[in-house]
Amino acid sequence: MKIWAHRGCSQRYPENTLLAFEKAAGLKGLTGIELDIQLSKDGEIVVIHDEMVDRTTNGTGYVKDHTLAELKGLKIDAGDGQYWQIVTLGEVLDLLADRIRQGLKINIELKNSSIPYDGMEEKVVEMVYKRGIQNSIVYSSFYAKSLEKLKALDNTAELGILDTKVSDCLYKLEGGCGAAALHPFWRGMDLPKEKLRDYRVRAWFGGHLYPEKPTGTRLDLVALKGQGITDVFLNEPEKYLVD
Repeated sequence: MKIWAHRGCSQRYPENTLLAFEKAAGLKGLTGIELDIQLSKDGEIVVIHDEMVDRTTNGTGYVKDHTLAELKGLKIDAGDGQYWQIVTLGEVLDLLADRIRQGLKINIELKNSSIPYDGMEEKVVEMVYKRGIQNSIVYSSFYAKSLEKLKALDNTAELGILDTKVSDCLYKLEGGCGAAALHPFWRGMDLPKEKLRDYRVRAWFGGHLYPEKPTGTRLDLVALKGQGITDVFLNEPEKYLVD
């Protein structure tokens, strides 16, 4: 079972921050790090899960209605009087550059199913190619047409289609979105393993996150593997890698 850090080490540290990514990058045996991108008002790729800034920062409103400078002025509370900023995708890739060269994979989730950001696919592919790290990237989205566009821009891109149920992921994949992997919710395995054929199945663990608290669920990785899951995105990857 391959282990990924979901928004970095996001159970103990504020999700999608340089702190959470840095902590994840230091984990021995980690396959990769998952992160989420939106576009700012001035077209910059920023790393944040929600379409709005309200949940994770001291600000309000949609990401798309704030310039990068305005987003940088918001605070993400890390506790003990420490604060972090919303970061750009470029800043994250620069932080992780050495670990990427050493084999760390990055899953970039395009958050464009609610807001179809114009030009998002072109921007992210250009950024990845400028750094020469295209073989280390997995792109994912709930929006099948976005994956189709990514495939047209880069026919070698590794793509994963997201949905809550694995059956819905498979339906989208067979519709021709170009994905080679299924990315369902870990409790959404509603098909027998045989139906999944040889597809890679990367399941995500949900739940909100920081500040540190018990998740209430201890995942049985052996049982998940028996369902056909090959990879898991975890909020607390450190707990599973040390076992």
